[in-house]
Amino acid sequence: MYFQRLRDLREDMDMNQTQIAEILFTSQTVYSRYERGARTIPVEHLLILADFYGVSTDYILGRTNNKKLNK
Repeated sequence: MYFQRLRDLREDMDMNQTQIAEILFTSQTVYSRYERGARTIPVEHLLILADFYGVSTDYILGRTNNKKLNK
């Protein structure tokens, strides 16, 4: 599955793949594979990114268009 929203969220923050990879304690190559859908994103990384961007995991996964977290 291709995750366009990962790229969109990253670009909205004016960050590059290397910067996001550092947050996840992984390499830029691995993170790039998440964005392209060439590698499945681990739940741990999905949760870190959702918290970092302030969105729900469902938003990142394309299951909803609502960015806001329901708390």
